[in-house]
Amino acid sequence: MQRLGVIGGTGLIKMSLSNEMASSGLSLIRNDDVNVETKWGEVPLKCMSFKKGDENRELIFLQRHHNGNMSNKPPHKINHKANIMALKDSGCEAILAVCSVGAISSELPPGKVVLANQYIDFTGVESTFHDEEAVFTSVTEPFSRIINSKLEKTLRNSQNLDSAENLFYTYWIAHGPHFETRAEIDAIEKLGGHMVGMTMPREAKLACELEIPYVAVCISSNWAAGREPGDSSAALNHKMVSSTANNKLGPVWDCLIELLN
Repeated sequence: MQRLGVIGGTGLIKMSLSNEMASSGLSLIRNDDVNVETKWGEVPLKCMSFKKGDENRELIFLQRHHNGNMSNKPPHKINHKANIMALKDSGCEAILAVCSVGAISSELPPGKVVLANQYIDFTGVESTFHDEEAVFTSVTEPFSRIINSKLEKTLRNSQNLDSAENLFYTYWIAHGPHFETRAEIDAIEKLGGHMVGMTMPREAKLACELEIPYVAVCISSNWAAGREPGDSSAALNHKMVSSTANNKLGPVWDCLIELLN
């Protein structure tokens, strides 16, 4: 892949992987910060160019929580339209989103890195570019099956997981910025949610509208509310959630390298 868009958030705050790329044969030759103007607002991007033999590869990084010079915009205030359009206008062939998730499934302990193959969005929040006329987009398969198949192999190798280990889960989007109650998590599980977060499906919908292949690499950063073994009343702390996710990025780097090689 010549140009890959990468979206970071709580699970990937900053993009700095020149050492990882160098060990895979990709040499960093440029690293530029640019601002892209869209109809919906300005978006800061980090544009990284790599040399692979006689060919160039480009990685366009977007921090979804960008907020001036900070990365702390609350999830319900993220300008998803501007973000996805900026990646589209930058010529990205595909988008890999990195997501921190709360684990509902017992098969998804903190530290495990998996892929989303479905999402459930009952928030009622619109996420579309088609505000003027009705355009109906199919999201039966919201994530690229071709890219997910490649990344499944990468994640198995990276985490030493055998073929019986499940790597595909359903993402439930909660509105945020509050974490969920124990009762909400119990209900979400009954309705088919395996992991919970606050952002990703709104991006996925917009990428589908623009026909950009999109995948979500999800880092289990914590047990969801009420699922902490031995302490069902344990409180959730966002700083700890982010720290856990950002300390488990090895498999994520392997996914990025796989798509750029």
